[in-house]
Amino acid sequence: MSIAPRPTLLVGWEVRPSISVSQNADRGEVLVAIQRYFGCGTLRPDRSDRTVKWEVRSLQPILERIVPHFRRYRLVSGKQRDFELFAEICERMARGQHRQAAGLSQIVRLAGDMNPSGKRGYVPALILGDLVEMKA
Repeated sequence: MSIAPRPTLLVGWEVRPSISVSQNADRGEVLVAIQRYFGCGTLRPDRSDRTVKWEVRSLQPILERIVPHFRRYRLVSGKQRDFELFAEICERMARGQHRQAAGLSQIVRLAGDMNPSGKRGYVPALILGDLVEMKA
């Protein structure tokens, strides 16, 4: 999940869902199989760590294919909690909540609870502060 400034949007921020799986290049056939299974996503090299990545960045296939799969076949790690937050954000986006300051604030809070050890371009406090200023 990525949230980045986009001054042309009404709320000034864009929410972009993204789900990905990385693999060493010599094991790329696993990613081809995943892509074939879900029937969506792209494969690309990730030069930052010399891996190959399968990635889906479109809301519709995430909601129609990825979310139902992982609701049926739950993850057996702490990633299940992150997945549930991710799915909730995607469902809120499908209802258009990311286009309103109040809805976007809720999405930002949910995203802030995901993957606490991951790197973020913009911290939730910055985004939330910007949204509060917008309401004033």
